Amino acid sequence: MSIAEIAEHFPISRTGVNKHLHILSNAGVVKSRKVGRETRYILTPEPLVEIQSWLQFFEQYWDDKLATLKKYVEDNE
Repeated sequence: MSIAEIAEHFPISRTGVNKHLHILSNAGVVKSRKVGRETRYILTPEPLVEIQSWLQFFEQYWDDKLATLKKYVEDNE
């Protein structure tokens, strides 16, 4: 998608979208290519899958801690 097409889906300016895309591109989450005068972006989800795998390690820990917190708050109401 072009920057203009992406910006239609968010309540920020094209300039803001462009800045975000630049950061995502540096992180390898999107790739860009020139098509005429436009720059088109495509999602490359592999880095996100890697992060998800890393976060799964902590998921059970946080689920347990949040359940404990919920019980504590509900018991002390």
